[in-house]
Amino acid sequence: MKLLLTGGSGMLGSALRRLAPTVAPDLEVLAPSRAELPLTDAQAVSDWFAANPVDAVIHAAARVGGIQANIDHPVDFLVENLRMNDAVIMGAHQAGVERLVFLGSSCMYPRDYRQPLEEGDILAAPLEPTNEGYALSKITGARLCDYITRSHDNRHYKTLIPCNLFGTEDHFGSVASHLIAAIVTKVVQARNAGEDSVEIWGSGNARREFLFVDDLVQFMLTSLPRLDSLPQVLNVGYGTDYSVNEYYQMIGEMAGYTGAFHHDLSRPEGMMAKCMTSERAKALGYAPRTPMPQALAAVISAYEDQIAAG
Repeated sequence: MKLLLTGGSGMLGSALRRLAPTVAPDLEVLAPSRAELPLTDAQAVSDWFAANPVDAVIHAAARVGGIQANIDHPVDFLVENLRMNDAVIMGAHQAGVERLVFLGSSCMYPRDYRQPLEEGDILAAPLEPTNEGYALSKITGARLCDYITRSHDNRHYKTLIPCNLFGTEDHFGSVASHLIAAIVTKVVQARNAGEDSVEIWGSGNARREFLFVDDLVQFMLTSLPRLDSLPQVLNVGYGTDYSVNEYYQMIGEMAGYTGAFHHDLSRPEGMMAKCMTSERAKALGYAPRTPMPQALAAVISAYEDQIAAG
């Protein structure tokens, strides 16, 4: 099977390229860079598919950022992701690609809704305002995949909704870093600088479910040959959430940071809880493989190695 992977330089894409030779040795992964394939250019994407026939697509690329970036640039997060999703999904469909995995996001779910969140809860209530644009782009992409699959017997375009992800290839310290990488960066830097306190945005009481990205990639790669048997939308989570304060405490202890934590209550913290149920995925053989302490230790080590390498 020949696969187009978008977002190949991101955290998930990097993990997939690293694991594919072992998990799916018969899979040829094509991961063009942004310069080689500008995903917001529908004509460029169409031309790429014409020149590079593939059997499947994993669309993991997106404009991403933290809470403040979403608040500051809602137009960009909505429009760039809409254009990207349209170009890739419709480009694949028009090129005759039969299999596509679209990466959704837990922000697709309503704000402060029942816990745990089920796949049928999408659009059941208002979204979280701080990342509404990004969420709407993901919901639209998922609906487009649904419409294409329902309209064509030989199309299997499915949406996987992971909980928040973290991994060793995250962009530590950048505006695109995920929460765990951001915490690791702040805590390790504070430890190395001898700082006596680290700031936490908001109360720290917001709860987040995180999954080690390697576990998601494992499930994605083994699911590619059987996409026709997957539900149209499928949650893939860890099954347990922790408060932001608890993540800071865990990472602080594991990194050997002995200082304190203080809160900036003027900062936004987003949805207070969005733990998902992954019972449908578990019925299909999915299970998170990496215990949280082991995964956090790997990420801390990866950042320390990055610092040491300069």
